[in-house]
Amino acid sequence: MKRGPLTARFYARPTPEVARRLLGHVLVSDVGGRRTAGRIVETEAYVGPHDPACHAYGGRRTSRVAGLYGPPGTAYIYFTYGMHWCLNAVTEALDYPAAVLIRALEPLAGLETMRRRRGRVPDRALCAGPARLCEALGVTGALNGVSLARGVLRIVRGGAARDRDVEVTLRVGISRGVDWPLRFLVRGSPWISK
Repeated sequence: MKRGPLTARFYARPTPEVARRLLGHVLVSDVGGRRTAGRIVETEAYVGPHDPACHAYGGRRTSRVAGLYGPPGTAYIYFTYGMHWCLNAVTEALDYPAAVLIRALEPLAGLETMRRRRGRVPDRALCAGPARLCEALGVTGALNGVSLARGVLRIVRGGAARDRDVEVTLRVGISRGVDWPLRFLVRGSPWISK
């Protein structure tokens, strides 16, 4: 996969725009020396301290959410439900807590590795959800704060989704801010999470 990475400038824009523009680009992992990759088909925007679903709501600043305040184009990875990792791309500006949750991928490379990491699940479920894709790609909190432009975890240019192929819906899997239309997905993709 010899595609150029998305630069920090790509992420230094309004979070909903980044969430929409990430569709079609490719998340690549070389964790454990194993190449896995998938095309991004679903994202959600978490737009800052005024967003009740954002981990930094009200300006909260703890060690758990420190990565969310990092520079645009870095990974914010958090642990949820005491068992799952979730990957976000930090957006906008340094010290402004906003990010895009990567919700689902269309697997492209390293399917055997993904299958080993995920166990006995149908291929359709390998990366259909934020925790699933992290497990399939070997993503853990050890990568929190890394640049998504270089290293073992990065997002590289792919065929960006055309506007007519993008659907916008309400966010899912949250209890606050549920009525905000900040979930972006490739219309008709069999790889989305819900």
